Amino acid sequence: MAKHAAVVWWVPFQKRWLLALLVMLSLSTVVAVFIKAAFDSCDRYVEVERKVVSSGGASPIKSPPSPLSFMKSKIVLLVSHELSLTGGPLLLMELAFLLRSVGAEVCWVTVQKPARIDEVIYNLEQKMLVRGVQVIPAKGKEAVDTALKADMVVLNTAVAGKWLDSVLKENVPPVLPKVLWWIHEMRGHYFKLDYVKHLPVVAGAMIDSHITARYWKNRTQERLRIKMPKTYVVHLGNSKELMEVAEDSVAKRVLREHIRESLGVRDEDILFAIINSVSRGKGQDLFLRAFYESLHLIQAKKLQVPSMHAVIVGSDVSAQTKFETELRNYVVQKKIQDRVHFVNKTLTVAPYLAATDVLVQNSQARGECFGRITIEAMAFQLPVLGTAAGGTTEIVVNGTTGLLHPVGKEGVTPLAQNIVKLATHVERRLTMGKRGYERVKQVFLEHHMAHRIAAVLKDVLRKSKSHPRPQ
Repeated sequence: MAKHAAVVWWVPFQKRWLLALLVMLSLSTVVAVFIKAAFDSCDRYVEVERKVVSSGGASPIKSPPSPLSFMKSKIVLLVSHELSLTGGPLLLMELAFLLRSVGAEVCWVTVQKPARIDEVIYNLEQKMLVRGVQVIPAKGKEAVDTALKADMVVLNTAVAGKWLDSVLKENVPPVLPKVLWWIHEMRGHYFKLDYVKHLPVVAGAMIDSHITARYWKNRTQERLRIKMPKTYVVHLGNSKELMEVAEDSVAKRVLREHIRESLGVRDEDILFAIINSVSRGKGQDLFLRAFYESLHLIQAKKLQVPSMHAVIVGSDVSAQTKFETELRNYVVQKKIQDRVHFVNKTLTVAPYLAATDVLVQNSQARGECFGRITIEAMAFQLPVLGTAAGGTTEIVVNGTTGLLHPVGKEGVTPLAQNIVKLATHVERRLTMGKRGYERVKQVFLEHHMAHRIAAVLKDVLRKSKSHPRPQ
């Protein structure tokens, strides 16, 4: 996702007494529980049969069957270019758990792995193994044999395409007709023939937004002189776990109070959050400029507004990148250290959504392929200030669920003006948040995504039937 979007975890509150217990616990204990559950975020699309008993003692009610039930006993090989806490790999893991939940045999390979042991990779692999996903080496006979016997092979991201020739070699032709290519990238440097030369002959490509799909179609034809295969657009959806906490006022209040206390932000203050990995493409620098400009607009117009704060979630102090140094120096230079807060990258973004008043999605250039954090924020009834680019335009209804602004330097002043608009009009802010939540309920839920993916997998299976797997 790209770094697609940030990932939300939550341990669902199944019983009301647990909420009371949560409130009674010290806030430090609550946070410890959250951190311990962080790696459970990859379970967000697991289909769990839930039993709901009515207050009158009625019989348990089973969840409707999964739309992916036809994948039972099918063999699926998932190929990820890397295994990390970024959007693409985590999305593929969610697909792995969805398929495992209906009885599919799922194998996973990671193309790029560091030579030394990596704690994140180890934990994510253990997570998959516990759920019954077979983790196998990306190279060697086992990977080749699995690809040949699989009913379907899913390549995750354009970069994963290099695995075909480097590993399968002469076995590439029989595998291609059953390949589904899941593409999340929007950046031009991914359009390399070495990566995507087999695109025209795979069973299909799955892309997260219509805008990205059109971009890939045009760029592959213009730059590489190849055609895209049949392309499916699949918008993502929020998990049941996320929706449970987003709809639970007690849970949100506990989270809001703790995060705001840790940041030094009062309950009445207005908090604008940008939740993405810190990089120039995500636009944190332009957001800070807009935030600083908005403070001056408020001062110049002598507007009565509660204290405003900005939080950047996705920082990485250990990396000490030039870009992050620029961000921190800018904050010091403008003397807004008391209003801007940096939070290290984390899976535990649910508390920050609960603590936030407005989400800023400021991805630059062509924007996000989809931007999952956007629908997650909308589930928390947050209005979104987003760039008018990429998948954000397919999520945010401008003027209804949020406000859009141009990318680049031209977008700084419009974003600043939009910050002021939402800071000074509480009712507008709340109304946009409610409408965003309603939009999520209509089109961006787990079952919506499951149905969309199911339609794609059925079509891919039909296409691959004429290519029987070797015994």
